[in-house]
Amino acid sequence: MSATLRTESTARKLAGKKVLTVGIIGAGRVGTALGTALRRAGHTVTVQRRGAIDIHRVELVILAVPDDALAPLVAHLAEERAFQPGQVVAHTSGAHGVGVLHPAVARGVRPLALHPAMTFAGRPDDVDRLAGTSYGVTAPDDVKPLAERLVADLGGVPEWIAEQDRAMYHTALAHGANHLVTLVNEALDRLRDAGTSHPEHVLGPLLRAALENTLRLGDAALTGPVSRGDAGTIARHLDTLAAAAPDSVPSYLALARRTADRAIASGRLRPADAETLLDVLATRR
Repeated sequence: MSATLRTESTARKLAGKKVLTVGIIGAGRVGTALGTALRRAGHTVTVQRRGAIDIHRVELVILAVPDDALAPLVAHLAEERAFQPGQVVAHTSGAHGVGVLHPAVARGVRPLALHPAMTFAGRPDDVDRLAGTSYGVTAPDDVKPLAERLVADLGGVPEWIAEQDRAMYHTALAHGANHLVTLVNEALDRLRDAGTSHPEHVLGPLLRAALENTLRLGDAALTGPVSRGDAGTIARHLDTLAAAAPDSVPSYLALARRTADRAIASGRLRPADAETLLDVLATRR
């Protein structure tokens, strides 16, 4: 049997083992949460900082490091012969597929991209949030049974992402979650400017309803002045922001323009009713 076939066979066998030995490199938020969850599932887990790495005796290596740090780390570990033939090496980056693990594969390991679609705040409840979380998974066929088993052990759901689609997958998540944090904080700041004493109480119920409606209804959940073509209201919004919070104007304009595009495309806003609104958005900077 060739070396490649032997390592593929080993990967399949690992899926059937009750207890796996797991080494996690990266003691940050993601690595800590996954390590805790895998221990709860019965696996033997060690979490290692990058400065003190010893992964020779584990069956599964998980690299939980920032996106841009992943390729240099894999190259370094491969050069140092830290990987062992037959190991499965996974990473938690949403932006990368299995191609980034090529130096490790050249050393006889099997690759796995295993990204939890969840935000981690470094708090104890990070682990509890893993239940029901989707995982963006990219893996060769022989590693897929192990990937399914790991996701199940973590209480999650696998979403199979093709190698060429990883960038789009990660773009969608970052656009939705990371930019949401910025958007909500901008809205909280403007409510403070308006004199509200508890802006989170004002905004919380509205945002929860908007999110739930959007996940359920898509563009049909859109409400507000853009969807009605209320150009005068939008102009007042922009004047107010220009005077009190000019740094917020570009993001408001960009989102209002994109909202108008989606409202027109989905039939929420008739093109004839959008003309004045689009003129306002086009002439502001």
